[in-house]
Amino acid sequence: MIFLYNLVAILASQLLKIVALFSPKIRLFVDGRKTVFTTLSQKIKPSDKTIWLHSASLGEFEQGLPVIEKLREQFPNHKIIVTFFSPSGYEIRKHNTVADVTVYLPLDTKSNVQKFLKLAHPEIIFFIKYEFWPNYLNEIKRQNIPTYLISGIFRDNQVFFKWYGGFYRNALETFSYFFVQNESSKQLLQQIGFQNVKISGDTRFDRVIKILERDNSLDFIENFKAEKLTVVIGSSWPKDESQLIDFINKNPFDVKFIIAPHNIKAEQIQELKNSISKKTILFSEKENLDLSSYEVFIADTIGILTKIYSYGDIAYVGGGFGSSGLHNILEPATFGIPVVIGPNYQKFSEAVALVNMGGCISVKNKKELEETLSHLIQNEDERLEKGHICATFVEMNKNATAIIMAHISNDNL
Repeated sequence: MIFLYNLVAILASQLLKIVALFSPKIRLFVDGRKTVFTTLSQKIKPSDKTIWLHSASLGEFEQGLPVIEKLREQFPNHKIIVTFFSPSGYEIRKHNTVADVTVYLPLDTKSNVQKFLKLAHPEIIFFIKYEFWPNYLNEIKRQNIPTYLISGIFRDNQVFFKWYGGFYRNALETFSYFFVQNESSKQLLQQIGFQNVKISGDTRFDRVIKILERDNSLDFIENFKAEKLTVVIGSSWPKDESQLIDFINKNPFDVKFIIAPHNIKAEQIQELKNSISKKTILFSEKENLDLSSYEVFIADTIGILTKIYSYGDIAYVGGGFGSSGLHNILEPATFGIPVVIGPNYQKFSEAVALVNMGGCISVKNKKELEETLSHLIQNEDERLEKGHICATFVEMNKNATAIIMAHISNDNL
C-alpha cells in the first residue's frame, strides 16, 4: 500500500506542474513550494528550538490561532513554524505576525518529508482539525516527536473507519493525543482502539470571543449605517447572491445592506454592483463621499468583515447554497445577532448546534430566505432573542485552548 501511495504522490507532483501552466491557483500551489527549503534553511538554525503547526487552509489557521498565541507566550524561546497546504490560506496569511516562519507544506513524498523535518527539526507538532499525510506521520512517528491533533473532528464515512482503511488507521498511531470537538469523534476513535482522546471543543470559540475585547469600530461603516437596521451578508458566493439580489432590490423596508463577497475579483464585484438597483457604493470608492446616503455597501477588500459584523442587526453567512462549504458563523454569533444560512450546513457542528438551538436559521430556497429576512427585520424581539442565543452559545463553548495547553504543559518542552 505504501508503495502505491508513494507512486501516486510522485505522479501527482509531476502532473501538478503541467496543470499549473493553465491554472493560476495551481501555479501558486506549485511555485510557492519551490522556496520552502531555502526559506527554512535561512530562518531556522540547527540550534533553534522549534514548534510546528500545520493548517490545511485559512479556516484551520484561524482555528489554531488561539493555540499559536498561547504557545508563543508559554514557550518564548521556541520559533513557531506554520505551514499551509492550500494557496487560499497561505496567500492571505503568509505575512502573519504570530509565526516566525510561514511556508507551504511540501508534498507528501518521502524525500520532501525527510528534508522538511531535518530543516524544521520540531520538538512538538500540531495538526489543526484534519489533514493526515501518511509519509509525514510515519516519519514523525519514527523520530518519536510528540504530535497532537487539535480541534479534530471525525465522521463515520472517513476511510479510518472502513474495513479497508488500515493503512490510514496506522498513520493515526503517530498522534500522542487527540483533542476533538465532540463526543461522536471521541467514540469513533475509541472504536478503532485509540483511548488517548479528550473532548476539548473547538478553539475557534476562543478566537471569536476575544474579538469582543478589541476595537471593532470602522468610521466609514458607522457613517454608512446611519443608525438604520443593517443586514450584513458575509463571505457570499454568487449562488448566495443570486438568492438575495431580488430581496435587496425590492424589499419595502428602511434597511441597509453590507455585502462582503468571498471573492473580490474586480469583474465579479462589478457584476454584483450592476445587479443591484439601489444606491450602491464600493469600499474602494468611499473616499470623500457621504456614505449615509447609500443603501448598499460592498466591501471589495479583505480583513474587515469581522468588524463589519459588529454593526449588523442580522447576518447572512454564505456558502450554504453551494458545495464550497459554509463560512464562519461564529464571528457574527459572538456579536449577538441572529444568523441566516443556506441549506448545506450539516458538516459544520457549530451550525448544526445553533440551528437546533434556534439562534441560526437555515433556509432551503429563495422564498424561505426572503420570508425569514422580512420576519427578522419586522420583529425586534425575535432578533434580540435569537441574537442572545448566539452570543450565549459562543460564551458557553470557550476554553478549548486552556484544556489543550494544560495537557501540553505537562510534556515539559
